[in-house]
Amino acid sequence: MSGNSSPPLAVSIGEPAGIGPEILLTAWSARKALALPAFYVLGDTELLAARARRVGLDVPIRETTPESAAEAFSAALPVVPLENRLSDVPGAPSPANATGVIEAIRRGVQDVLCGRAAGLVTCPIAKKPLYDAGFEHPGHTEYLGHLAEQATGQPANAVMMLAGPELRTVPVTVHQALETVAGSLNQETIERTGEIVARDLATRFAIPSPRLAVAGLNPHAGEGGAMGRQEIEIIAPAVRALRAAGINAFGPLPADTMFHAAARKNYDAALCMYHDQALIPVKTLAFDETVNVTLGLPFIRTSPDHGTAFDIAGKGIARPDSLVAAIRLARLLADNERKQTP
Repeated sequence: MSGNSSPPLAVSIGEPAGIGPEILLTAWSARKALALPAFYVLGDTELLAARARRVGLDVPIRETTPESAAEAFSAALPVVPLENRLSDVPGAPSPANATGVIEAIRRGVQDVLCGRAAGLVTCPIAKKPLYDAGFEHPGHTEYLGHLAEQATGQPANAVMMLAGPELRTVPVTVHQALETVAGSLNQETIERTGEIVARDLATRFAIPSPRLAVAGLNPHAGEGGAMGRQEIEIIAPAVRALRAAGINAFGPLPADTMFHAAARKNYDAALCMYHDQALIPVKTLAFDETVNVTLGLPFIRTSPDHGTAFDIAGKGIARPDSLVAAIRLARLLADNERKQTP
């Protein structure tokens, strides 16, 4: 690789009992037809070989290093082996695999921060086997924030975005029970989330003056306080503060009217107040092409928008569309960021 070339993408293998291994194999098999950028897998060569046999794919697999992965990519699926082995039992997650799953994520972050990889794409993980093995983070996004803080010594504000061809959404509150959302929502969090989204849209998505639509929490955005006062007391002040900071934010808007085709033309991303308010519209529009992007980190991270799909793992029917979209978007974001680096 020349000094002016960007390194390949790193892909963590995710939950071995899910569809992650086979969508990686399928995506690599279609690399030429899809014009996929080079990537390597942080995983287990024997597991990937076993899954390829199971689903009837003839995929050459080559153990490599991040530095040699781009050269190997055209002829074989490059795999950077983990220290912790993984077992291939589709549909049967085990805490015994947790150490390797976590190692793949951690090493992927290290590779990006050290310049060995241009960005990190993460295959889906299953939280329960990780929790059973002692994993202390709520999920992928929070763990990535923790790794960023460890590496930089600076607080990391990881923000989850779902990015599809027609819509980008960001949940201000993420993995928490709906009954707790109203009590945990605050102006500071909305402002910080809006600032991170606006900055990353400008730098990584190359949108010069991003527009942020901000959803209300309650039906009809509170109906002037008749259906809740969060819009008046929390959300509207946050929008005013964002605008005062030079960010083109507007709202709060009734969530039931802000996602139709005409409304979507007015903004580049929607800030939503809770998980399903953000994820339902974007997944409904383009489930197979939507990508989970983590904003606010000192590295690029994308992921498919679906889960481990244990019910179809090992059957050879899992579609790689969202993984392909995640790989392409990671490459685009990394290239955009690179163009802005002096």
